[in-house]
Amino acid sequence: MSTDQESWESAVQHLYEDGFAFIATGPRKHEDWRADVLAVMERAVSDPRGWAGLDHIANECSSEHPAFPFCRPSFRADPSRPLTPADVGERLHELDRASAENLLLALTDDGCTLRNLERFTESFDELQDMARTILARYGDAFTCHTNVSSIGHIGTLDFGGTPMGWTPMTFYGEDCGLVVVSDTEVGLFWAFGDI
Repeated sequence: MSTDQESWESAVQHLYEDGFAFIATGPRKHEDWRADVLAVMERAVSDPRGWAGLDHIANECSSEHPAFPFCRPSFRADPSRPLTPADVGERLHELDRASAENLLLALTDDGCTLRNLERFTESFDELQDMARTILARYGDAFTCHTNVSSIGHIGTLDFGGTPMGWTPMTFYGEDCGLVVVSDTEVGLFWAFGDI
């Protein structure tokens, strides 16, 4: 499956316009993709294709905190220290593609649940096609990583009622996300709850 700019932007806009989200893609420039993730978080790079993402929190950034709200180092570290590639690696684990599709749908609002889909008029299959359209941008050979887990299921997320947990990447009370890594691009899809 492939996608074009109009289809991709339409899917992103439709799924996330009513949520509190950060959706951005940057170029993959480093062997260690975690450095590229930080560049996207810091808004230091533009979408390599010029496609529009969403940044509902851009007005909260400052020159002192360009990565806001992604500014939470490990709990033992100085809270003013910026995130490092190692911090990113400690908080993310690889995820299978089917779980990534469902996670994209769960991220449409806070709570990281497929119950978020009740507000859409489309069927689950139609919404899942939108998630596949979003992932198609990254080709066939991409990996997915998340800070979200369901108890006992690393690599697969169970949206069938098991409570979700997440490893914080921000100071928000809830932050759940998906990172998609291809040979040429790194995409971030993040939803936030209350502080």
